[in-house]
Amino acid sequence: MNNHDRSKHPSLIPSGDETLTRESWKIFQIMAEFVEGFERLARIKPSVSIFGSARTPPGHPLYVFAEEVARALSESGFSVVSGGGPGIMEAVNKGAFAGPSPSVGLNIMLPHEQVSNPYQDVSLNFRHFFSRKVMFVKYASAYVVLPGGFGTLDELAEILTLIQTGKTRRIPVILVKEQFWGGLIQWLRTSLVAEGMINAADMSLFTIVDTPQQVVDTIFDFYESRGFEPSPEEREKLLEL
Repeated sequence: MNNHDRSKHPSLIPSGDETLTRESWKIFQIMAEFVEGFERLARIKPSVSIFGSARTPPGHPLYVFAEEVARALSESGFSVVSGGGPGIMEAVNKGAFAGPSPSVGLNIMLPHEQVSNPYQDVSLNFRHFFSRKVMFVKYASAYVVLPGGFGTLDELAEILTLIQTGKTRRIPVILVKEQFWGGLIQWLRTSLVAEGMINAADMSLFTIVDTPQQVVDTIFDFYESRGFEPSPEEREKLLEL
């Protein structure tokens, strides 16, 4: 076997002990993130996870709107959870920080863009997106998704997939600002539903609203007949998340 052939077979390429050791120890770092997250976030229920662009500047109408949404949720008794960074995340924490319920930031360490905002009663730091994602879902009574970029779309797709596949409990998923999301919703209908990639019923997994009060009302309407505590079946799902 020549060198060219050998390069196609990673198992034949020697791996240094140092690299293997670093990979093994990484497991403990990941475990530590999960343990700290579970211990600190289990006490903030009920909570609402809110997402949106990191690039929305203070004073922008969406920034002000996000503050209002978070403040309304905080005053309604919900802990408010954001990604802890700038933009809409900062606005969310700022609005919640001004209210009576905890303002929570799940901060991610990035090479650029993510700087923790100062409006956090509870602040956690993550190196890994996947462990952070679990924390957004595990204790959330609702997901509120404001306009944002790839990260926001990622979190939206994550929760919809988990609910659709039965890997987590059904919770309200609320898209805010119909004008922003309208094109995506139309594409879901004309492409994904039309091609059989998702069921027409999957379009009911989310709701679109335009005002802070509608956000609050949608959540309370969902839980009106059942309360916020997960059922035994839902607890089992969350345990296996």
